[in-house]
Amino acid sequence: MEKLTLEALIELLNECNDFEDPVEPTPDVLDLTFDALGYDSLTLLNAISKMERQYEIELPESITSDAKTPRELLAVVDTRLA
Repeated sequence: MEKLTLEALIELLNECNDFEDPVEPTPDVLDLTFDALGYDSLTLLNAISKMERQYEIELPESITSDAKTPRELLAVVDTRLA
């Protein structure tokens, strides 16, 4: 099964944030909070919804409160893709 990369995640988040202050997908962003990266809760919800459709997976409703960083979100998504 396909794996979600950091690059794909950040691109999706930037897109859902209308490319306002886009974030570069460098390894140092993995452990920064979405808030620190400039992504609000609406951006995160839109990105999660798109991921669910694109990858045909269902993520837990608690994902927005459980996954605070890209690393944590990638881990949850990758378990669903496995």
